[in-house]
Amino acid sequence: MIKVGCCGFRGKRSDYFKNFEVVEIQQTFYKLPKIETAEKWRKEAPDNFEYTMKAWQLITHETSSPTYRKAGIKIEGNEKNYGFFRATKEVFEAWEKCEEFAKALKARIIVFQCPPSFNESKENVENIKQFFSSISSNFIYAWEPRGKWKDETIIKICTELNLIHCVDPFKRESLYGEIKYYRLHGIGGYNYDYSKEELQKLANICKKYGKVYCLFNNTQMLKNALEFKEIIKSI
Repeated sequence: MIKVGCCGFRGKRSDYFKNFEVVEIQQTFYKLPKIETAEKWRKEAPDNFEYTMKAWQLITHETSSPTYRKAGIKIEGNEKNYGFFRATKEVFEAWEKCEEFAKALKARIIVFQCPPSFNESKENVENIKQFFSSISSNFIYAWEPRGKWKDETIIKICTELNLIHCVDPFKRESLYGEIKYYRLHGIGGYNYDYSKEELQKLANICKKYGKVYCLFNNTQMLKNALEFKEIIKSI
């Protein structure tokens, strides 16, 4: 099973539903929409269409991140209580709202994308363990670490907490998870168009595994996702 889609809807939504079986919602990272929005999105999609979503940045990113300003988020209380999976009231309240939205959307997979500044340290490891040990097991959690982490630490954390190691397969190998969850950020950055040869290479990677999600997150994501779907028809 290889599910292909984009990070965010591209083109007409009705056409998207016809061409793809999954989309990764991005708005939930910046600022959570209303629950009614989740219910509306779920209702307008076919029954077999899958939503995945990014976890709210209040959980993963510190307030110094420019994405807070982009989202227009006003911070209440101590800024140091936000992000990096800290065991604070603010982080867990953010998760509760995130979980509520995921349930309304009927999302099965929630992606926790961390900033490059979130590196391996004793404190960060403890925060991750406490956070994921404290939340429900109703979802599949994919962790995308982009900072400096040792492979053995990633494997240990993912094994202990049953997390998918989410990666861009052109940048590194996924170290853990029966399901592979790939986010394609563009080999040369976001402004990128994958070649046919690169998409064939991606197909060769995917066919090694039983369940794979491929979510394109580049300027040519719609074009590349459609091209990739054609390639994997022969797998």
